[in-house]
Amino acid sequence: MRKIIYVLIIAGLSAVSACSSQDVDPADVAINSTEGQLYTTAQRSLRTGNYTIAIEQLELLESRFPFGRYAQQAQLELIYAYFRSSQPEAARAAADRFIRLHPQHVNVDYAYYLKAMVSFQKDKNFLESVLPINPARRDISGSREAFDFFDELIEQYPDSKYAPDAQQRMVYLRNLMAEHELEVARYYIKRRAFVAAANRGRNVFEHYQTTPAVPDALALMVEAYLSLEMPDLANESLLVLQKNFPDHPSLDNEGNFRRAAAERERSFLNIMTFGLLG
Repeated sequence: MRKIIYVLIIAGLSAVSACSSQDVDPADVAINSTEGQLYTTAQRSLRTGNYTIAIEQLELLESRFPFGRYAQQAQLELIYAYFRSSQPEAARAAADRFIRLHPQHVNVDYAYYLKAMVSFQKDKNFLESVLPINPARRDISGSREAFDFFDELIEQYPDSKYAPDAQQRMVYLRNLMAEHELEVARYYIKRRAFVAAANRGRNVFEHYQTTPAVPDALALMVEAYLSLEMPDLANESLLVLQKNFPDHPSLDNEGNFRRAAAERERSFLNIMTFGLLG
């Protein structure tokens, strides 16, 4: 009988102990953690994609240990966590803060890169992931901003490990901005605002010469100048088109300009690859 009582007492104590451990608030555990423990926990949250929890842990680490061993690294990783948790304003502010406070930090180029990536993703939305939306037809203010930030990164840190990726994204963004100008020019053509259309086309020709949008821009310029009864400017644009892009759809086999072809419907593949395919 006495053995049974001892067993019951031990079981009861174990149950009380288990309940006590379950009642512990994770926040209390975090507050009582060392800097190293907090950082390790935050790293685990980042690796598993628990960005909201990672943000809480990194913010706590920074507030409790502002001059600690992991403080600056926590500030960097906060930028990434904000970015991945779709908090662009917080990510941008965190990046600017890090750059301002630690301009000589060995990884400050990463802050510049993430700042650019925030703007790069700014104009994208859920619909683009499920619907065939031409990115050149949306607001591209974030894309222009991202281009400038990537350019700033490359200019200040040409040997950065993020520079090659930044350069590739700049090529994409440059093509996107040129295509956007073309979309606006086509809109003006349809609205018979030929002066505005010609100006947009010339802007592409003068400032985006390495993009696939140039031949279409020249064709739109020819169309606009002909509509404005400005034959000299139309012929000037046509000569450049004939010399550099003799196979453009707006030209027939003899190189004559076909006005209807200047406003041709483009395939979805052609639009999405900025004229490289389709």
